[in-house]
Amino acid sequence: MVRVLVTDGMEKSGVEELKARGFEVVEQFYQPEELGEALKDFDVLVVRSATKVRKPIIDKAAEGGRLKMVIRGGVGVDNIDVAYAIEKGIKVTNTPNASSASVAELTIGHMFAVARFINTANVTMREGKWDKKHYEGIELNGRTLGLIGFGRISREVAKRAYALGMKVIYTDVIGKAEGFEQYEFVDMETLLKRSDFISLHIPFDKEKGATIGSEQFAMMKDGAYLVNCARGGVVCEKALLEALNSGKLAGAAVDVFEEEPTKNEELVKHPRVSVTPHIGASTAEAQTRIGEEIVSIITEHFKA
Repeated sequence: MVRVLVTDGMEKSGVEELKARGFEVVEQFYQPEELGEALKDFDVLVVRSATKVRKPIIDKAAEGGRLKMVIRGGVGVDNIDVAYAIEKGIKVTNTPNASSASVAELTIGHMFAVARFINTANVTMREGKWDKKHYEGIELNGRTLGLIGFGRISREVAKRAYALGMKVIYTDVIGKAEGFEQYEFVDMETLLKRSDFISLHIPFDKEKGATIGSEQFAMMKDGAYLVNCARGGVVCEKALLEALNSGKLAGAAVDVFEEEPTKNEELVKHPRVSVTPHIGASTAEAQTRIGEEIVSIITEHFKA
């Protein structure tokens, strides 16, 4: 029987469906020093973001020769040493389609929050303050949204922003995308200079480091807004704080951090920042779709 280890949780219906299809499913979190040894007894590992699948764990699992696949329930796979796993004969995959709408909606929600001081006003009113005169915001309608990266999630953001009356421009390493003539493809420098709102939708490259740092902030419009619901590390937090404190940025929204859980209290408590604890895919609908996609991947791989 094919054994599946789920370390960071999985939607109940997905677990039940796997069992109904004849797979044995074990839901248990292991500390890093224990995980590799445990994986000697499993064919599939399903993780979210909490479990880090690094080289020592892969080496230990490979000793058993049983582990065939690691599945990341979500989009990013930066918590897995992908190339090394593949080198050891272990397939690595993710569920890229399941959470696109959820992350896109959170991105738009954060844009409203920082544009209309929803994040700050919500706190000050609970403190008994009525700071109405302090909260003159801006409308999204008519503003330019610059999207860095133009994959599935970014396209969902673009669709929603366009419906709100925003002008959408984008840049992507693969160039202009076909079939999206309502949006304008530009280079990175042009995007930084023209955008009122900038939203990132790219993976984090440890070798290259942050995509947005002091140099990029300097190119932005005075009073621009930055949104990062992509990956911690793509924006330099130190440079972000400097841009906020200098007034270069009017506001920022952050769902992902360089370290998680974050210890950057200055960023979290900044009055012009809207923050959430990496909840981009945390909707009931996304979790159901993730479960369904995991079931499909495992079934397809091990079908007779």
